[in-house]
Amino acid sequence: MNTSTVLINTQAGVKLSARIDTPDGAYRATALFAHCFTCGKDILAASRISRRLVALGFAVLRFDFAGIGASEGEFSDTNFSSNVQDLIEATQWLKVNFQAPSLMIGHSLGGTAIIAASGRIPEAQAYVTIGSPSDPRHIFNLIGSNNLHIIEQVGEAEVSLEGRPFLIKRQFLEDLTNQQLLKQIRSLHKPLLIMHAPEDQTVPIDHATTMFHAASHPKSFLSLGSADHLITNKVDAEFIADVIASWSGRYIK
Repeated sequence: MNTSTVLINTQAGVKLSARIDTPDGAYRATALFAHCFTCGKDILAASRISRRLVALGFAVLRFDFAGIGASEGEFSDTNFSSNVQDLIEATQWLKVNFQAPSLMIGHSLGGTAIIAASGRIPEAQAYVTIGSPSDPRHIFNLIGSNNLHIIEQVGEAEVSLEGRPFLIKRQFLEDLTNQQLLKQIRSLHKPLLIMHAPEDQTVPIDHATTMFHAASHPKSFLSLGSADHLITNKVDAEFIADVIASWSGRYIK
């Protein structure tokens, strides 16, 4: 496997930290992997799934959304819409500097974001979501009612997410409220693989059911068994990659 670290310059003037992993020889296709909410490109799930896909012949780009990990920007100034724009700019970077992504993969809110961006990524031929919410407003549950009240009253609040503090502003909540993801799923009209664990304690599997019913064929729904939301088990991560590689082979030219 070959790895390159790159910086993606965005229209907002922020540099996104990214890495692209490629097989030693020829590759089948290029995939873009969008990480989960506040997670970063180097979280175990993103790293393990990407590396397994590389072993199966894919080139994979993963990057930190603005304000996360090694990317520039302040998290408090970002929102779901800016994440979607980051995705679009990452695909444009691939198109100019490497190869346009034919496969889009997103974990948790990253999966929600790739669906939201789908109308502006014509080169993508197939989409995969892993434990993704059918409505970005699900993030309200992670923020908590007390923090939501503070944000509405004061304009911002420091929120603990996975044990780390993040400053969240009112604009973040307003942006989530304005999203219409089910409409975007209905208009996707491209192969969609929805992967979700029945025991997911962070994003209930009902979200996957909602997405599946909204999507048009060809669509597939795969249970991830006892996997947790963050896919911390290496066996689960490699299983996910194996299924993605096999499933996408039907649709990627």
